[in-house]
Amino acid sequence: MKRPLILAAVIASLAVPFSATAHKAWLRPSQTVLAGTDPWITVDAAVSNDLFYFNHVPLRLDNLAITAPDGSKIEPQNPATGKYRSVFDLQLAQQGTYRLAVVNSGLSGSWEENGKPKRWRGTPATFATEVPKDAKNLQISQSVGRIETFVTNGSPNDTALKSSGEGLELVPLTHPNDLFAGEATKFRVLVDGKPAEGVEFEIVRGETRYRNAQDEIKAVSDAKGEFAVTWPTAGMYWLEATKEDAKTSLPQARKRRLSYVATLEVLPQ
Repeated sequence: MKRPLILAAVIASLAVPFSATAHKAWLRPSQTVLAGTDPWITVDAAVSNDLFYFNHVPLRLDNLAITAPDGSKIEPQNPATGKYRSVFDLQLAQQGTYRLAVVNSGLSGSWEENGKPKRWRGTPATFATEVPKDAKNLQISQSVGRIETFVTNGSPNDTALKSSGEGLELVPLTHPNDLFAGEATKFRVLVDGKPAEGVEFEIVRGETRYRNAQDEIKAVSDAKGEFAVTWPTAGMYWLEATKEDAKTSLPQARKRRLSYVATLEVLPQ
């Protein structure tokens, strides 16, 4: 009696688009626009199946970098990592815009040793001592990834929005805490600090758990590295892009994988 139900469940799962089940990493602040002399926010960090729910694994905070409105680096308060999410608090003591980012950069490799596969993760500094010089069928790749969001206390400013010049980045031409439903927002895409053409972005509004479709918005950067998005409705949005090139910092690495993720809040008119 249960077989038809099981078969129906399998068929239904196959009908779900792949992007709907792919894991998505994100930072989500409790608020993105505040006004006060000493406000606080709480930020959730996770890798999930649904936006923005904790149902896969936590996003680690080891490489969390917070840039204050004056360009200085500040530390989070009360960081903790649980089974499904990490969380931290942030005191917005300065007026202006904060950039919160988890930035990961490293190398991964594989080779054969005594007939068995070996895997490695590290940095250019540790490569020479941790990977055998005579490694058989050695394959090395480099990755640079950024996961970020933006929060403003009082009047916004642009100091924290400056490019680091490394990897794939998004420079908002419209302030990221000044987004409204029905209005267009412009961005510039940079790779290593230079405008990048042809980078494809996938943009998804949250609450995907309660929709049968992802309702993705697709965008591609033009010759100036720019693209525009008109937000269909208010809510929290997730943006992602990936790109590969051969501009590695280690000669043995054949390719470099770049990734970028941002969480943006779009307000109602």
